[in-house]
Amino acid sequence: MPELPEVETTRRGIEPHVCGEIISEIIVRQPKLRWPVPGQLQQLVGAEVTEVARRGKYLLLETISGTCLIHLGMSGSLRITSRLTPPEKHDHVDIIFTNDVVLRLRDPRRFGAVLWAGCGELHPLLIKLGPEPLTDEFSGEYLFKKSRNRRINVKALIMDSHVVVGVGNIYANEALFSAGIDPRKASGEISAKRYALLVTEIKTVLQQAIAQGGTTLRDFVREDGQTGYFQIELKVYGRSGETCVACGMMLQQIKQAQRSSWFCPVCQQ
Repeated sequence: MPELPEVETTRRGIEPHVCGEIISEIIVRQPKLRWPVPGQLQQLVGAEVTEVARRGKYLLLETISGTCLIHLGMSGSLRITSRLTPPEKHDHVDIIFTNDVVLRLRDPRRFGAVLWAGCGELHPLLIKLGPEPLTDEFSGEYLFKKSRNRRINVKALIMDSHVVVGVGNIYANEALFSAGIDPRKASGEISAKRYALLVTEIKTVLQQAIAQGGTTLRDFVREDGQTGYFQIELKVYGRSGETCVACGMMLQQIKQAQRSSWFCPVCQQ
């Protein structure tokens, strides 16, 4: 699934092509995505995109007429193409601009979404989201307070979008390794000092992934069809049967809330 770095990479990639441009047509070939594509989306025709923003894993095309929210789901990607490029089997939605640029959603599994929010409205899916991880609002002090009297493991805490958005499975594994924290540890038992380190490592690993264009493990490609390269930097995620890059101990793999976790039993306590 595309996570925050992949979505931010996509946002930065499409922004120069669509920001300041006017939407001339919206073509919906497959309205049955994760949620039905709403007809109100057609109200954006004739509107200028004033900003391409991101909230968590949602991309927001802002106009004075309303906002188009796009979620890439499990296998979705946005491509910048032209009217001359014929759609393929899984190309479900085209947003076409007067400069003949086409923003095309490709989503083989159809778990993505294209949604609508009226002018000045905050979509219900965004209302209860936690702070962005790369902002000052997300700090060690904040995370320490959120963890108090909680029994859930620390990995579940940092992957809870109500606590902080965008720390998906890949980057949670990597940040916990860099911070030396066992993903199984109860969140309420971790000190403020260790949370300060964990927040620093979350920010670092996300920034590094964005700089590398995201992580391509299965489906993710950027707006130009190229892959991300952060997977070559992964220290624990997906490294079953391999040894720790720091101490040489065999990495362990476990299941937590139906998601795989990888960690070093020596380096992470």
